[in-house]
Amino acid sequence: MYKIVSVHSFRGGTGKSNTTANIAAVLALRGQRVGVVDTDIQSPGIHVLFGFDADSMEHSLNDYLWGKCTIEQTAHDLTSRLESDLDGAIFLIPSSIKPGDIAQVVRQGYDVGLLNDGFHDLVEKLNLDVLLIDTHPGLNDETLLSIAVSDSLAIIMRPDQQDFQGTGVTVEVARKLDVPRMGLVVNKVPSVFSMDDVKARVEQIYNVPVLAVFPHSDEMMTLASEGIFILRYPDHPLSDTFRNLAASLID
Repeated sequence: MYKIVSVHSFRGGTGKSNTTANIAAVLALRGQRVGVVDTDIQSPGIHVLFGFDADSMEHSLNDYLWGKCTIEQTAHDLTSRLESDLDGAIFLIPSSIKPGDIAQVVRQGYDVGLLNDGFHDLVEKLNLDVLLIDTHPGLNDETLLSIAVSDSLAIIMRPDQQDFQGTGVTVEVARKLDVPRMGLVVNKVPSVFSMDDVKARVEQIYNVPVLAVFPHSDEMMTLASEGIFILRYPDHPLSDTFRNLAASLID
């Protein structure tokens, strides 16, 4: 039985796409077939983490939403391109990085209802075990749909006052949409903080389990999105945290 998992944040810059890419790698290393959909159509970027050249894509999610191709034609098998032997597979469904395409989305929008059909078609056509949705920050029609169809939702936040307020809004919306499994991920925590104290405080505020707390990492910052952390640093403590996070969302 497949699962749909959305990774969301109320604000940009939380590490949402980075978290999504690492979860995908964890699952593929476990032998699962994973699809990753970049629904952050106005500011796409997860393709960079996978080392995928956006200029080489024949079709993007934009093309599907505008009726130019089927959803499976937008899927790019990246399994052999990654710097690790994966027992499973990773398929990326990227959004277009072309300025004209982004401008068209902003001006004209798209039929959000097509996304729901597309998600399920991807699972069927690619025989996926897991579909990961890298959402657009904030709350809009696309985000609400992604959350509503998800079996699990990971909300990424930083220990920042603006994130605390926005995350509260997202949690309440997810509750109203009856997401079966929801958890918080606290990212980029300064090393002077106690990780256990951060976890306890966040859980008390939202009454939602904290699935992972990621401290600030020089290795992560140095990698600078030029690769997937768990594949570059498989023995790093953060990689264990990514493994545990993936298990919490999927198992």
